[in-house]
Amino acid sequence: MTDTDLPPASEQNKRPVVRLRPKAEARAIRHGFPWVYADELVMDRRSSGLAAGTLAVLEDAERRALGLVTVNPASKIVARILDRDPEAEIDQAWFEARLSRAQALRARLYAAPFYRLVHAEADGLPGVVIDRFGDVAVVQPNAAWAEAHLDQLVAALVAVTGITSVIKNGSGRARGLEGLSEESGVILGAAPAAPVPVPMNGATYMADLTGGQKTGLFYDQRDNHAFTARLAKGARVLDVFTHVGGFALAALAGGAQSALAVDGSAPALALAAEGAKTSGFADRFTTRQGDAFQVLEALGTEGAQFDLVICDPPAFAPAKPALEAGLRAYERVARLAAQLVAPGGYLVLCSCSHAADLSSFRNASARGIGRGGRRGQLIYTGFAGADHPVMPQLAESGYLKALAFRLDG
Repeated sequence: MTDTDLPPASEQNKRPVVRLRPKAEARAIRHGFPWVYADELVMDRRSSGLAAGTLAVLEDAERRALGLVTVNPASKIVARILDRDPEAEIDQAWFEARLSRAQALRARLYAAPFYRLVHAEADGLPGVVIDRFGDVAVVQPNAAWAEAHLDQLVAALVAVTGITSVIKNGSGRARGLEGLSEESGVILGAAPAAPVPVPMNGATYMADLTGGQKTGLFYDQRDNHAFTARLAKGARVLDVFTHVGGFALAALAGGAQSALAVDGSAPALALAAEGAKTSGFADRFTTRQGDAFQVLEALGTEGAQFDLVICDPPAFAPAKPALEAGLRAYERVARLAAQLVAPGGYLVLCSCSHAADLSSFRNASARGIGRGGRRGQLIYTGFAGADHPVMPQLAESGYLKALAFRLDG
């Protein structure tokens, strides 16, 4: 047998092999793109029969190894790059190395341990989200491989950070796309008996780590909260889609005269009110529960005016099929909100839809402002904070956009 007759090293090591189709773009993978789509892979009987979360070696059409991947034949993202080394061992030490690198960045950025510790592919852990709340971490294993290796991940997390409690949040659209069921609960230690106070931008937010949305708090808006607080001194503020106080508490910390927080969730508003009380803002903070669009329309009918209006809605365009409808919804929010801004006031509009890129969102916002009878200057464009790093090759990791306008007099 000659060297050319030998099977690839991956096959010698008994790991399954998956191979790109001849016309698939191996160059993108070599340059850092982390995903392989179902139509790019040779899906023969063997590869189609692999269990979700199986580790395999990815090869190009010429049988050259590209790296170690995790495979899920049931997902549109059929393979995710885990390591450029096809022989890498995915054990606790491997997880510790990834987590230590992620922890080092956050420790440099933040004085207190309240941040997103792992932002999926951008931190080298595909489909994994971990938010830290002091001694508690909330883990979202949104990919099949992460679910299969959860014990090793948690052990490494404890070893690297010293946390005492780990909560699993196994809900959301991403898990469904992976064929995973919804499963949440305490993995290690105990769940907090009460909402966790989180200090940010001079305010205290209350995070419900077991019953709240996602992991309990949205850290991604931290820097945008800080910018908006600079516009808030002496202002009457309206914060729509506030969740647990979002922009409203940051604005009050920045010296706002008053803040009205709007959300459809009574439990979220209760946490927002508790945060305002804990922060010493209770006398300047009010809430209004209801559908955001209906409340915006009602405030317009009432003739309400605010010096600063912020709208931070959920993802109206979570995927490309919803893009057109989502952009119409963002335009409608901008139109209704613009009519509530006092002359010379400010309007902040946000989108967390990765399917709506910055240009599309900015255009929809500008159309809405115009159709609301206003004109404005764009004075700020913001993104997620540095604890939500962007993988340059993966547009989806840079999902959050925030636009601040000063409207005409």
